[in-house]
Amino acid sequence: MITMPQTIGMGTRFVIYGLLGWITEIIFTGTGSLLANSLHLTGHTYLWMFPIYGMAVFLEPIHDRIRTAPWVIRGIIWAAVIIMIEYVSGWLLAALIGFCPWDYTGESFFSVDGYIRLDFFPFWFAAGLIFEQIHDFLDTRLGSVRRNT
Repeated sequence: MITMPQTIGMGTRFVIYGLLGWITEIIFTGTGSLLANSLHLTGHTYLWMFPIYGMAVFLEPIHDRIRTAPWVIRGIIWAAVIIMIEYVSGWLLAALIGFCPWDYTGESFFSVDGYIRLDFFPFWFAAGLIFEQIHDFLDTRLGSVRRNT
């Protein structure tokens, strides 16, 4: 007998994306530490990032709509969407708590208001394409998401 994967709720995917985002950010910043010649390999993230990464569950419908586009176009779309989300998230946090935890001010010529770095475009491009693979894996292994939960 063939059994189909059970459908999971958005809450479960929210947690999965939040945890994956934290892990990825810690590895990314730890690698940056190594590139800065620190053998401490200090990686970090912010508790604020968990819900921001978790909201990737709301990007799944975008992936479903653009999946037939060429990968270069999809990557550009993802980079643009992620940069917009990062900017809005940084702005909202600054408005709500008085500062943006990941303030990029003075770190790069490509920093915009300290909320985003346009030179991170290639990383977000790749992250979006990786997100697609994670989304497809979750659909295959855990079933399509129930959007009404």
